[in-house]
Amino acid sequence: MKITGIELRLVDLPLVTPFQTSFGVELSRHALLVRAATDDAEGWGECVAIDDPVYSSEYAGGAIDVLKRFLIPAVLAPGRVTAAGVAPLVDKFKGHRMAKAALETAVLDAELRIAGLPLSGYLGGVRPAVPVGVSVGITDTIEKLLDNVQGYLDEGYGRIKLKIQPGWDLEPTRAVREHFGDDLMLQVDANTAYGPADLPHLVKLDPFDLLLIEQPFDEEDLRTHTRLREMSTTPVCLDESILSARSTVDALAIGACDIVNIKPGRVGGFLEARRIHDVCVAHGVPVWCGGMLETGLGRAANLALAALPGFTLPGDISSSARYFDRDLTEPFVAEGGMMAVPTGPGIGIDPDPQALSELTTWSEWVTA
Repeated sequence: MKITGIELRLVDLPLVTPFQTSFGVELSRHALLVRAATDDAEGWGECVAIDDPVYSSEYAGGAIDVLKRFLIPAVLAPGRVTAAGVAPLVDKFKGHRMAKAALETAVLDAELRIAGLPLSGYLGGVRPAVPVGVSVGITDTIEKLLDNVQGYLDEGYGRIKLKIQPGWDLEPTRAVREHFGDDLMLQVDANTAYGPADLPHLVKLDPFDLLLIEQPFDEEDLRTHTRLREMSTTPVCLDESILSARSTVDALAIGACDIVNIKPGRVGGFLEARRIHDVCVAHGVPVWCGGMLETGLGRAANLALAALPGFTLPGDISSSARYFDRDLTEPFVAEGGMMAVPTGPGIGIDPDPQALSELTTWSEWVTA
């Protein structure tokens, strides 16, 4: 496939409500989009890097720089490229998995559109719809948290994830469990906010019968995650620690987790995400698809991944209206805790030209 040019585009989507986690508050989604153009089709990828390097070392401005200076020229240089060939072409550049994922996804989307194949079928998806949950940010009061959870349950979500941090963990979790009962699928996400000294404190979450606790410790601290598994009855899920199939094998080998959260943008793209899925299936470890406040373009691709057989837990792929008054695409809607997987070629959805134009803050084409 010959790529005639690649566009980088920044869009600004204000969030319906501020979203607070242990590493900060987001008021708007400043998304970096990558568009790969060919003579026959164009493909879209979304970079999940946020504005500041607080979730990971990557950030949107750095992704733009590395894409323009290194990654895109490397992919355009051979003249013709396949999606499977993107990773080998950019492998010499260390890190920058989020930027690499967006570029690979754009090329893969274009390739599949030309072939008339949906991304889900290409990856090995087996379900027309997938179970989805909702991630609930940190709030000012317990009362507000309970109101938020009630609203999401009224919308049909069957699984609730609470963001936690030191000082906001036991009480909000207890309040939600006691208010909504034992049948609610409930999990918590710490985004690396705790340290080894917090092990005895986190064990106090056990009575709340959680589906899992997600990434309580630093991404490089697999040892403390292993210790938590030994001390606690709550299943431990890794997120930020999972960067590749190799890192997944290492984490499973030392017993650092019971469950894995796969975010395609974090691991370098959907092809590596599929390899991680296959590793987990071979080890009998359940996986689920995490979210990074993606627009409809990224959400569509995540749904395709979540249709694979090993994704047995609800993913963070909420309805568009959970985050945005206006999305870049037709809104995605969860019904009865399920969301349909797009069936069109590639990621199966196109951006709305008017929304794309009005929400764009910057764009630039890179050609060979």
